[in-house]
Amino acid sequence: MLITTAEQVAGGRVVRSIGLVWGSVVRTRHIGRDILAGLKNIVGGEVRGYTELLDRARQEALSRMEEQARRMGANAVIGVRFATSQLMQGAAEVLAYGTAVVVEDDQEPGTGGDLPAFS
Repeated sequence: MLITTAEQVAGGRVVRSIGLVWGSVVRTRHIGRDILAGLKNIVGGEVRGYTELLDRARQEALSRMEEQARRMGANAVIGVRFATSQLMQGAAEVLAYGTAVVVEDDQEPGTGGDLPAFS
């Protein structure tokens, strides 16, 4: 499935807009990571544990959004965005959302378009 932040698909055309799709994940912090994060805050540097936690949350949110789009009959999601919010102390939500659409190849048969099939 094609997932893009763009509103249009190069080499393809949207033939049907299905609607809003989203995937949401709520993650909590680990107390040990909080202590290390506090130390990093003093000396500076990346808090790898949080970076990895958020990366996994984004991937899971994208996966859930894609699954919802598939169930609705879409073969692409356009206009994808992410949002994060703190739900309570130590817990955050990562939300991926976009528009589920059906895209067809806009290439003339035999023109050698190198885009993957939209299916």
